[in-house]
Amino acid sequence: MKHPVLGNRISLLVWWLAWLFLTLGQLLLYFFAYGSYTPLTIADGIISYITYSGIGLSLWYPFIYINAITNNITKIITNLTLTGIVAIALWLLITRYGISLVLPKTTNLKEYWEASFPYRLGTGVFIYFLMVLVYYLFVSLQNLSEKNIKEARLKSLVKETELKMLRSQINPHFLFNSLNSVNSLIITNPDKAREMIINLSEFMRYTLSKKDEQPVSLKSELENLKLYLEIEKVRFGDKLSTEENIDTECLETKMPVMILQPLYENAIKHGVYESTDRVRIITSAKKTNKAVEITITNNYDDTAPPKTGTGTGLINVVRRLELFYGDKASLKTTKENGIYIVLLKIPLDI
Repeated sequence: MKHPVLGNRISLLVWWLAWLFLTLGQLLLYFFAYGSYTPLTIADGIISYITYSGIGLSLWYPFIYINAITNNITKIITNLTLTGIVAIALWLLITRYGISLVLPKTTNLKEYWEASFPYRLGTGVFIYFLMVLVYYLFVSLQNLSEKNIKEARLKSLVKETELKMLRSQINPHFLFNSLNSVNSLIITNPDKAREMIINLSEFMRYTLSKKDEQPVSLKSELENLKLYLEIEKVRFGDKLSTEENIDTECLETKMPVMILQPLYENAIKHGVYESTDRVRIITSAKKTNKAVEITITNNYDDTAPPKTGTGTGLINVVRRLELFYGDKASLKTTKENGIYIVLLKIPLDI
């Protein structure tokens, strides 16, 4: 664990300023104890200030060592007390002989030292325990910061894992049905089979290569969805048609990868599968004040018995939107006169 004061310029500045105020307080205290300001008290304050502040900085290392070797409270208190005795004794010794070296001709040094010693010892003990408390505060804050960082990383990992899990739940029947269609076309229409394999390969490459934490543009999503729809058109022929009405300014809007595919899959499942008529899927996008509205509509046979399903596709889209945008995005579905409408709102600021 790095030194909380030496590793930061601001902390070091605050440290020295705190010691400056302590020195001024010491000079004031000694003035009342000794009677007047003299060169002796000023020299004493400067030497005492520099010495004890330096010792205080070095106390961080035994402090960390003591807390690292044991969790026993009694042993910690004992070790800190012994460390304090050594530190205070060293401070008093250096200060005493430092004054003698700076002011060798002073005649009343002994008298001054004896008069100020009780105050000196008391302030030394008080400052030592104050430094211990400050170091404990630093350790607590650093541990809290590390804990918050670990929790943030864990949440990010959980979020990324959940996004990958939701994205992996694309209906596997699409792949199976596509391969069955390819198998049939190999005999009846080899060129069409080859085209379908290429589209399927490109679609799967896009699906597997993108990462959930890296948003893609609406343009990229639509280009990939064209591959998906072309594959489905091979299966359903003229029964399925598509149309796009996309405002150019919406094309660079960022969104989670493969967020639209389940919506098209849902349209095909509940539209094309259940209807005997031609089903048209229309995609439109327009920009509002703070969002892009993407609308996907398809006609369906409202006289056919409703097809039951788990709703996993739409639930996954909603959950991924929550993980990616929080409450800034929304998904709404409605049915009106044989038209199924999906309205997706994507915020511009992500």
